[in-house]
Amino acid sequence: MKQFDVAGVAIAIVKDGKIIHEKGYGVKSIATKQPVDEHTNFQIASNSKAFTTAALSILVDKGKLSWKDKVKTYIPEFKMYNDYVTENFLIEDLLCHRSGMGLGVGDLMFFPDGSDFIIKDVVSSFQHFKPVSAFRTQFDYDNLLYIVAGEIIARVSGMSWEQFVQTNIMEPLQMNNSSTSLAGMKDKSNLAMPHSTSTGKIRTISMFGDQMIGAAGGILSNADDMSKWMMMQLNKGKYGNNSEKQLFAEERQREMWQIHTVTRANRNPRYNSHFAGYGLGWDLTDKKGNLSVSHTGGLPGMLSIVTMISDMKLGIVILTNTENGGSAVIRAVSQTIIDSYLGLDDFGWIEKYSTAMADNQNNADSVTTKVWETVTAAKNTKINPQDYIGVYEDNWFGKVEIFQKENQLWFKCYRSPKLNGPMHFYKANTFAIKWEYQDMNCDAFAMFSLDENGKAQSIKMKGISPDIDFSFDFHDLDLQRIK
Repeated sequence: MKQFDVAGVAIAIVKDGKIIHEKGYGVKSIATKQPVDEHTNFQIASNSKAFTTAALSILVDKGKLSWKDKVKTYIPEFKMYNDYVTENFLIEDLLCHRSGMGLGVGDLMFFPDGSDFIIKDVVSSFQHFKPVSAFRTQFDYDNLLYIVAGEIIARVSGMSWEQFVQTNIMEPLQMNNSSTSLAGMKDKSNLAMPHSTSTGKIRTISMFGDQMIGAAGGILSNADDMSKWMMMQLNKGKYGNNSEKQLFAEERQREMWQIHTVTRANRNPRYNSHFAGYGLGWDLTDKKGNLSVSHTGGLPGMLSIVTMISDMKLGIVILTNTENGGSAVIRAVSQTIIDSYLGLDDFGWIEKYSTAMADNQNNADSVTTKVWETVTAAKNTKINPQDYIGVYEDNWFGKVEIFQKENQLWFKCYRSPKLNGPMHFYKANTFAIKWEYQDMNCDAFAMFSLDENGKAQSIKMKGISPDIDFSFDFHDLDLQRIK
């Protein structure tokens, strides 16, 4: 924690059906200095995805649906980027990141939080995205399709995703302090606050607010409750004092823990790994002949990892409330613990991640520093603001406006109000936007196309920092002047 400047961490380790370590470290907030304990809640972000696939497994067991059912059977208005994909998109395709669309496509609808997009917008967005690969041929991580999976759960069960998961998973497992949403959390007294070190010094940032992303990343949980979740998973869906109860059939777990989309195996010789891929809500690989089932999660200032070595009945969950260092902490600590169980030597994971993180940070800083130096050097460049002022629209993201505010061009998104800020001339027809939102590093370029009279007709965008979170998919926007 000292090495990576992290405020708080909670860890649970389960082995052979028992909790063998469960503890909080550090503080919930650097402002209050209240300690983290095993019941402190963190946003687990994308570790929520496995709860969505577990919920669907329960519905499969009840005969309410099948993995091979077509999405449009349940959501007739579902429409992908071409007719063949629309007609053949199955429920399991929602869950294994092989849609043909690009990494994090459409995440700007909920990143940053505070936008007004709803499920209807998500379902109608896919027809507007350009595929980056052929259907079912390539892994590209996707959040929006998990939101669609949550909508299928709602339409089939008659309960919201939040209600269904709370009632059918959390209550049976006695995950009594967990919640499927921030608003639904009755007691917020033991809640960790998110922190960031992106500006150098550690600071608290605002909690990522509830939106429609529950099925992709909405759960809040703690080390104690997540240990119950891992023990059920390691017990093939069984739970209870004598494993007399079954959350979902063992066959369902085999399906969730079966590779659906192949990814590149980690060729680190210490693990002798031969395969890697994504199942239904889980990353899968082999380590020294043992199946490793894992997932990470990340929201602003909140990072988590769940790793299970199923053959050893070993499960580890690590929750943190700080970025950027939290990402290194969850990996370095979990890999060190796993290595000890595999009988491997100390690989020095903390030092390795520390070096990699510093290199990454230096590379990103050098790029962004040069951009803002170029902006400063060009500050006296004469431009005609009227050539750029106007309203532009993208088919899935809606309208943005370029306007003048105290002799400064500004960029404002109509539907995502945190994405607004001053535009600074960079070079040619490109401006650098410094968002008012600075909880994450997501400043962006706006590149204008001009007509024969020098008047802007359209805008393309991309993130400035090479280290920008993939959910800021500015590059997927195609903004056309409408006014």
